[in-house]
Amino acid sequence: MKIVILSDTHSKALPSRLLQECKAADLILHAGDWGNLAIREQLEAFTKVIGVHGNIDSPAIQSVYPAKQIIHAGKFKIGMVHGHGDKGTTEKRAIEAFANEPLDAIVFGHSHIPLIRYAKRTLLLNPGSPTDKRRLPYYSFLILQVEDFLRPELILFN
Repeated sequence: MKIVILSDTHSKALPSRLLQECKAADLILHAGDWGNLAIREQLEAFTKVIGVHGNIDSPAIQSVYPAKQIIHAGKFKIGMVHGHGDKGTTEKRAIEAFANEPLDAIVFGHSHIPLIRYAKRTLLLNPGSPTDKRRLPYYSFLILQVEDFLRPELILFN
């Protein structure tokens, strides 16, 4: 199973590099700050889209997507949350959001800083942003291959 993971699109046009990968995706995960529902419509033209809302998302988006959720991909449980809040780092807030849930991975966004790492036995995945790199040199998103294990790949592009 191929999952494309993105976040923080902020209503901006989705780049061709991302759309190219979406064509072959079995599932798309969006970790919030969509900006508008037109982004969802564009992604749904490729495959099923699951997401959460972020701190900039309107009530219309919040009515479609929860603040956090858990999905199943093969034998794996994946938590999704945007990661915004007042205390701690984005990463710590994402971990704390699922403190009592045994998960294989947590997908989050908000910081626009891509990340792939383990916290204990949980894979942490932040795709960065495919449309708003801020001070980073590249735009980014993730591809997650679900096999006998989770195999993430960070896609960086200009």
